[in-house]
Amino acid sequence: MRKLFIDKTLLFIVLFLVLFGVMMIASAGTVYSQTRFGDQYFFLKRQILGIFLGLVMLYSFSKIDYHFWKKLSFPIFFVALILLILVLVPGLGTKIYGASRWLQLGPFSFQPAEIVKLAIIIYLAAWLESRGYKKVTDFSEGLVPFMIIMSIVSFLIIKQPDVGTLGLIGLMATGIYFFSGAKLKHLFFLFLGAILSLAILIKFSPYRMNRFLVFLNPEADPRGAGYQINQALLALGSGGVFGLGLGQSRQKFNYLPEPAGDSIFAIIGEELGLVGASLIVLLFLFLAIRGLKIAKNAPDKFGQILAVGITLWIILQAFINIAAITGLMPLTGIPLPFISYGGTSIVFLMAGVGILLNISRYSKISD
Repeated sequence: MRKLFIDKTLLFIVLFLVLFGVMMIASAGTVYSQTRFGDQYFFLKRQILGIFLGLVMLYSFSKIDYHFWKKLSFPIFFVALILLILVLVPGLGTKIYGASRWLQLGPFSFQPAEIVKLAIIIYLAAWLESRGYKKVTDFSEGLVPFMIIMSIVSFLIIKQPDVGTLGLIGLMATGIYFFSGAKLKHLFFLFLGAILSLAILIKFSPYRMNRFLVFLNPEADPRGAGYQINQALLALGSGGVFGLGLGQSRQKFNYLPEPAGDSIFAIIGEELGLVGASLIVLLFLFLAIRGLKIAKNAPDKFGQILAVGITLWIILQAFINIAAITGLMPLTGIPLPFISYGGTSIVFLMAGVGILLNISRYSKISD
């Protein structure tokens, strides 16, 4: 039975996370904004603009029949790849901290990698659904084409370079491939290849090697490569159970790098304590449950794969960010979904949620 309404629980969770993010950026980003741009509300104003555009995308995409994206899956993916190439073109790509991840078009700049996350989900959902179970499980017709697709994307992202985003996309795509019926031995080959590739990338890149060594021993270089993780752990520890209070962070006073960006979870722990940080983790858990329920009850394979892909994107990105900030894995620079500062990220995350909400309209059950 087709539902008449979208999944309101999912919508509420997402809107709460977005509003919570505004509150935390207003608190965490003021000092860094003033220091870097001479305007303490620089991050806040740009994030609100991104949220406005994101809400437009969310509303619009929730009204568009999700089957529409199946027809456009290849053109969307192709354009996303072109944007990744343009990032590497001098004069178009903008380098920040030595990485070419931003594309400058007049007064506007955005990160094509954020677009690729949604584009590859749509493309893989359409491609895997069209192949059927028999071809997906076949080595030459399933695994080999999948590896070719991922190799193209991987090469372009490594050129930026952005290993964190590559890792997220790789995990997300592999999860989609697994859900579509891939054989476990094929997944083993994928993971083996990914581990070997990561080892090579770490071995021949001094800053990646430093990050890995700091992960193994955070206290080895507290004033150098280990500075960010040590300050993040200090912020989390200072918050205790209930936190220092909203707006009372000490680490945001130019001690913790990127307090409104990928380090914002540390500020949440410092200001709102274990209680506030746990609430955010629980909300992402509830979001995962709602997303997977939508996937389970989608009326066709394309809707199921698409819903799984979007849910994996959000949850894996949240997990990687939180795990990195709490010292459970090396720092990656991956933002916390809906909460960290980032206009391109919030716009396309909310576009993805819009598609997920539209799939919920076609649920096979009425509740």
